Amino acid sequence: MNEWVSERACELAGTMAGAVGCVCVCVRGTGRVGVAGPRRAWAPAPSMAPASASALASAWGGGPRRPLAAAFPGGRGVGGVQDLGIGRGVRVPGGGRAGQAGMVRGGAAADAGGAAASVGGGSEPGAALVNALEALTPYDKVEVLTEALPYMRKFAGKTLVVKYGGAAMKDPRLKKRVIDDVVLLSYMGMRIVLVHGGGPEINSWLGKVGIEPQFRNGLRVTDADTMEVVEMVLVGKVNKEIVSLIHQAGGSSIGICGKDGQTILARQIGNDIGFVGEVARTNTRLIDKLVEEGYIPVVASVADDASGQALNINADTVAGEIAAGLGAEKLILMTDVTGVLTDKNDVNSLVRSASIRDGRAMIEDGTVQGGMIPKVQCCIRSIAQGVKAAHIIDGRQPHSLLLEVLTNDGTGTMITEDDRR
Repeated sequence: MNEWVSERACELAGTMAGAVGCVCVCVRGTGRVGVAGPRRAWAPAPSMAPASASALASAWGGGPRRPLAAAFPGGRGVGGVQDLGIGRGVRVPGGGRAGQAGMVRGGAAADAGGAAASVGGGSEPGAALVNALEALTPYDKVEVLTEALPYMRKFAGKTLVVKYGGAAMKDPRLKKRVIDDVVLLSYMGMRIVLVHGGGPEINSWLGKVGIEPQFRNGLRVTDADTMEVVEMVLVGKVNKEIVSLIHQAGGSSIGICGKDGQTILARQIGNDIGFVGEVARTNTRLIDKLVEEGYIPVVASVADDASGQALNINADTVAGEIAAGLGAEKLILMTDVTGVLTDKNDVNSLVRSASIRDGRAMIEDGTVQGGMIPKVQCCIRSIAQGVKAAHIIDGRQPHSLLLEVLTNDGTGTMITEDDRR
């Protein structure tokens, strides 16, 4: 179990646990609740419940006040469990019923001193979690912040490099949530560096000028015309929009690309995919200086080679190399899938944790394919260069960044040197 919490938080933890893929057990009459994630032992441990950790976002940004029953319209009453297809109800000895969700967040229910509520599912990933967050009272929010203290202590002063991309850059609501979470972690004392791509935005602008996007082994084929659009969009548009959003969320940020301060020296990868580069060398002095001055650096994945030719570099690769150069605690890659799947058509085949040896094996045997290849490769390379842990998470899930940083179980795939999720 992750933690014993008070009776006041019992019902809250139960309804939210299933929404983040955990099990909640409330023992009738005791006012105690145990929250456990998949593959974890049933024994008390001094760590915060995933549900409470994710609720930090609500404590940070507030939210509508409404009765618990209104937030959970699918409830069936005492001990009720709603089968949502994704989640399923299970009976726990001595504790009534508990709601258990699978790899995809969907729904939950719990017996909390004789009263239970069910969370209705939604089409948007994490919809149940959003509904649960909206039910938080001021008391709940203060308690959540208290429970988060061990994680604040653990990561205060540590560097976290976050690669921001995918659908979370297209949907305005997801975009705001991600940026709010980034600023929140920064306010907790974590040294956040944000590296971004801009694939959807680049594709949109290429379409406007009549250029058909092409990819090979997960990398964008970049001729001279495409490179011009890539640099314009990533450095001139996307980068500054992210900086502006951070300022609106209450943070301070400066946007750069690999050219600035010679942060990245690139070299071209062959000639068959055009002006596509890889990182030849990093110089993190500018990034270090910005972080020391209280800024959140936002880095666009464009850099020069030794001759001054601009090259497009995979943003995952850039994030991995910067994380290694900074000696980061964590590298977090936000994408549009749950994580590494052994079966790309089955979300329940999520690989929750892997060693770098496992990662290499999955690439070699074809388990990891297409655009996931450079993601896993950059995780492996960064860990080999000293990064403590690398994570691949679903940026479409609300507050997935908080869940990955502030809970033991996380939300996606974690790769470490020796598989220690």
